[in-house]
Amino acid sequence: MNELTIYKKLYKKFSPNYLKVENESHLHKNHSQSPKSGNSHFFVEISADFFKKLNMVQSHREIFNVLSDEMKSGLHALRIKIRN
Repeated sequence: MNELTIYKKLYKKFSPNYLKVENESHLHKNHSQSPKSGNSHFFVEISADFFKKLNMVQSHREIFNVLSDEMKSGLHALRIKIRN
């Protein structure tokens, strides 16, 4: 799993107007609970019509649902920004 995997899954599900995925794992490499995989912490910034009818919690749940396999296999933290 890496940025491209996350990008493709989110793009396929939400057809966003804007999507940015950044690996932030290097910012957490010295944290005791952080996996040392180099692909554990990501930032997602997304804008899509899909989210216009949802509140923030619902939007985040939808993203986590799409990435459920990744959450089970090494994705430790996901920072999300929904753009309007």
